[in-house]
Amino acid sequence: TVYVEKYVLNPRHIEIQVIADQHGQTVYLGERECSIQRRHQKIMEETPSPVVTPEIRERMGTAAVRAVEAAGYVNAGTVEFIFSEGDFYFLEVNARLQVEHPITEQVTGVDLVRAQLDVASGKPLPWTQDALRQRGHAIEVRVYAEDPDDRFLPQSGTIAVYSEPTGPGVRVDAGVTRGSEIGVKFDPMLAKLVATAESRDAAIDRLARALRDYVILGTKTNVSWLRRVITHPAFREGLVSTRFLEEHAESLAPRVGEVVPRIAAAIASAPRKRAEVASSSDGPRLASVWDELGMWGRAT
Repeated sequence: TVYVEKYVLNPRHIEIQVIADQHGQTVYLGERECSIQRRHQKIMEETPSPVVTPEIRERMGTAAVRAVEAAGYVNAGTVEFIFSEGDFYFLEVNARLQVEHPITEQVTGVDLVRAQLDVASGKPLPWTQDALRQRGHAIEVRVYAEDPDDRFLPQSGTIAVYSEPTGPGVRVDAGVTRGSEIGVKFDPMLAKLVATAESRDAAIDRLARALRDYVILGTKTNVSWLRRVITHPAFREGLVSTRFLEEHAESLAPRVGEVVPRIAAAIASAPRKRAEVASSSDGPRLASVWDELGMWGRAT
């Protein structure tokens, strides 16, 4: 037997959020564009996709619903597709809520975690397909302790300074704080940062500001690199594929001056840290600003 598959150049990775109850009802809650990846793992997601029209969304959503219904699936889940030039091809089903589910919550107003628990307890879905609407645009980036300039290798260390961005339309789901130890035995994701606005351009601008205000010192992260990605002209125009990082590697290289705000934050926090260390029972050792930074280049 010989299997022949179509080879898709520069595909997009687009997924459909679905949820099915125990009473035979299944709905889809729009798509998520997940094309920007490293090592075939998503690092940025947005909804709606800039290339999915209402007609394509309905086709993809219907296909996703049929797939999970054919399997008798009950739960929240995601049906993933390769997308190219208006056509889509089945990739896989993730039988769970995914990291990027908050952006769907932001534009639909549906609490997917609660809905999943309600389905598990036997309750019927409280909405029909026609009642579900998307409003606005949401983008999520995954904040990792890794070095984008060295093959995205994971980093370790102790978080010395941690300050999350705030403001309208900004959501941070984090698993760390100041003093957290970042080891090497687990996935290096530290947080999810989501920006929601009325339009895609406004969401990009809001996310860029949030990333500029996000300060994590003590271990190298991808925060500055993420800001370079979302402010890239090709991303702004929606011209993305799963090869985005390879195609734009040179223009995504570090920019002069990006580390300066983080050095300033570390210097500003040094007196407080000195007082904390001096008053501790661990000894008289004083913390220097370079202790705060780890290595100064690790602040990017």
